[in-house]
Formats: sequence, C-alpha cells, structure tokens
Amino acid sequence: MTVLLVALGAALGAPARYLADRAMRARHGPAFPWGTFTVNVAGSALLGFLAALPAGGGAMAFAGTGFCGALTTYSTFGYETVRLIEGGARSRAAVYAAGSIVTGLGAAFCGMAVAEAVTA
Repeated sequence: MTVLLVALGAALGAPARYLADRAMRARHGPAFPWGTFTVNVAGSALLGFLAALPAGGGAMAFAGTGFCGALTTYSTFGYETVRLIEGGARSRAAVYAAGSIVTGLGAAFCGMAVAEAVTA
C-alpha cells in the first residue's frame, strides 16, 4: 500500500514540476533556471511542513516521498548549474547553487515553523 501511495504522489508531483518549469521559462526566459529553483524551494517548504506534522506514515509517503520527491529535483539542479558554468555564466551558476541551498534550507525551516504554529 505504501508503494502505491508514493507512486500516486509522484504521478502528481512530476507533472507539477514540468508545468511549473514551463511557466517560469515562458515568463522569465531561459537565462536562469527559475523553474527548478522555484519547485525546489516550494518542495522544501512543503516537506518541512509535512515533516513537522504529527501525520501518519501514509500521508508522508504520498505527499512527502511521492509528491515532493517528484516535484523537487537535485539532478536537474546539478545539470543546470553545470550548464551555466559551461555557458560562461559562472557568476549566475554560483548564485544559483548558493541561492538554491540557502533558500531551500530556509524554506524547510519556515515550513516546519508554520506546521508547529498551526498544531500548537
């Protein structure tokens, strides 16, 4: 049953990532990977929120592992960082890498804080 919940969550998370990336590219262009940045930060906030809730294993399997796991993408983050470097945009690559890590960690912390506030 847990595997099915993970698969169902992933079936929603992957298309959400794809659509978010397409929307960000259409709005901001391809110079900076805003789509991946946005879904990684949003996924970090959601996962932080979920991790701080007293929810059962099924909810975390569906939303945490499945949805957030498919929504966020470390491999694309790495690929896009390398592509920026190869394209001569070293400063942009550094901002992207550092900004993704710092903002993702901050978003996870904020998500946990919100969950703790609403369950207190």
